[in-house]
Amino acid sequence: MNKILFFCLKGFIISGLSCNLFAQTDTLVLKKKREMSFQDVISTARGQSPMAVTARHQFRASYWEYRSYKAGYLPNLSMSATVPDLNRSIEKISLEEGDIFAERKQIGTMGSVQLSQNIPFTGGNIYMSSELQRIDFLNEDGGTSYLTNPISIGLRQPINGYNRMKWEMLLGPLKYEESKKDYINSLERVSLRAVNYFFDLALAQKNLEISNQNYSNADTLYKIAQGRYQLGTIAENELLQMELSMLNAGTSLNEAKIDLEIRKFQLNSFLGFSQEEDIALIIPESIPGNEIELAKALEEAKKNNPDVLERERQLIQARQNVAQSKAEKGLNADLFATFGLSQRGDKFEGLYVNPQQQERVRLGIEIPIMDWGLARGKYKMAQSAQEVVKTNVAQAEMDFEQEVLLLVMQFNLQDDQLKIAAKADTIARMRYEVSKQRFLIGKISVLDLNVALQEKDVATRAYIAALRNYWNYFFNMRSLTLFDWINNQTLSEEFDSLIR
Repeated sequence: MNKILFFCLKGFIISGLSCNLFAQTDTLVLKKKREMSFQDVISTARGQSPMAVTARHQFRASYWEYRSYKAGYLPNLSMSATVPDLNRSIEKISLEEGDIFAERKQIGTMGSVQLSQNIPFTGGNIYMSSELQRIDFLNEDGGTSYLTNPISIGLRQPINGYNRMKWEMLLGPLKYEESKKDYINSLERVSLRAVNYFFDLALAQKNLEISNQNYSNADTLYKIAQGRYQLGTIAENELLQMELSMLNAGTSLNEAKIDLEIRKFQLNSFLGFSQEEDIALIIPESIPGNEIELAKALEEAKKNNPDVLERERQLIQARQNVAQSKAEKGLNADLFATFGLSQRGDKFEGLYVNPQQQERVRLGIEIPIMDWGLARGKYKMAQSAQEVVKTNVAQAEMDFEQEVLLLVMQFNLQDDQLKIAAKADTIARMRYEVSKQRFLIGKISVLDLNVALQEKDVATRAYIAALRNYWNYFFNMRSLTLFDWINNQTLSEEFDSLIR
């Protein structure tokens, strides 16, 4: 009687567990199935993931910053106008006899055109302008007055030894080239993130496959164990162990289904898909398998990595700060010179006939007499900061070479690691099948069978982990060197298409 109740209770538990599993499986049918290979995930991530879109917009911002820099060294044509300028007021006017207060009623209009050009080699600016002014008097006598400057040529030139434009011409193109390499590097980081999301889901898929198989095997073995227990060929503790294995397998199956849905959600979110997509991944079976030479990796990394340009930019900026601080602690002078023609009259006709010359030269000088060492302190601080930058850059270059060395060594080991993991997975599967058959004929215990099962599952997961490691190191090498090690060429992008 006790045995009948025992088996009825177990049957009820198994049935309830199976119904629950089937109910969860049915909910997945409503989603749209989408099979994706490893390359599909990588290319989709690089094309439409939010991370890739952000990288494109960051590059566009850098491009327009570069365009603005270049535009600053092209001729600039501008026009200004004041139409009208009404003035009705009482003001103080100076006469020969003295100052008086008089009512002013007039309308002024003014228009000018100016063409200017920066001079990068000197840091100055040269300009040419033309201006026309008119005043209409609103008093009883009325009348109109004109003033014209048909042409004026001027020069503004700082004379203090610091040429801001010279440094901008060094930094502008360098920053733009750095932004290009940063964009390519960003796409490689997108690929790296895609690798991790891919194998998170791939492992979840494999875990569900393992859990389904283990549950099916555990169910079958438990039923066989029930029959053997009734025949008296196994002890009750072995039957309970088989039952426990089946229940644990059911729990693992439920957990695997939940984990699978979580990993699908994460990959969908990363790729910019809706949650209606039910992604099924095709795990890659082959790898490029090529080894990387250290000398070639170092050469490409130093030539292409954006960090190299960043360190070069830091050194230039440190030199710029020293030059600026040195100039500010000495003589500061600005030269301003203009030459032009002017004419005035009561009528527009004749304004451009026989204009008078006008010249103006101004040299402003500022010499610090007593600043309590402020300028000298800033100069010394800039020099110290420059030495710190030099030290940090030298250390960063050493660390960079070491990083390339270690990454090359680690990558070149991955194909062997993957082969070993694949072989171990095959052997573990074969051992489990042999162990299961031996258990069925009573040659090994339940504990031995469970050990073989655990080793099989561990080996399968280790193979997925080895695949993940290989592609992680592969895209890390691409990110570090910006070099395509399969096609043996430098990575590049169609930058013109990004700014349309």
